Amino acid sequence: MAIQLRAETRSARLDTIESLNGASCSLRIYTGAKPADCTAANSGTLLCTILLPADWMQNASAGSKAKSVAAWTVTASGGAGDTPGHFRLYNSQATMDGTTCCIQGTSAVGSGDLSMDGTITAGQTVTIGTFTLTDGNA
Repeated sequence: MAIQLRAETRSARLDTIESLNGASCSLRIYTGAKPADCTAANSGTLLCTILLPADWMQNASAGSKAKSVAAWTVTASGGAGDTPGHFRLYNSQATMDGTTCCIQGTSAVGSGDLSMDGTITAGQTVTIGTFTLTDGNA
């Protein structure tokens, strides 16, 4: 038997992510497979770091939480045509060191938890148009 939570409970869990980890996290996109979990050491080559705006996510609704601004954009630091493999969001709380992973997922061209339009080349503008967190237990 699967546990089910009301949408309001799922939304509250999602809103806790932003309050616990800070209002201005950073999103880092890497090559290669994601580590086993958020506490594991990072792997792969860093392709870009996007400093997310203050209040980077909207308030959750119906168990889903979307990014708060139209686009997250940065100039890439990666190599020549590197393929994204995973992403990590790092905290920004003053009481933390800014290097603690709070969320990670897969990233690939046309698929993954963070789907990209193509490979990432140094100097190119990387834009994240959509990003939504959805809580389970519906």
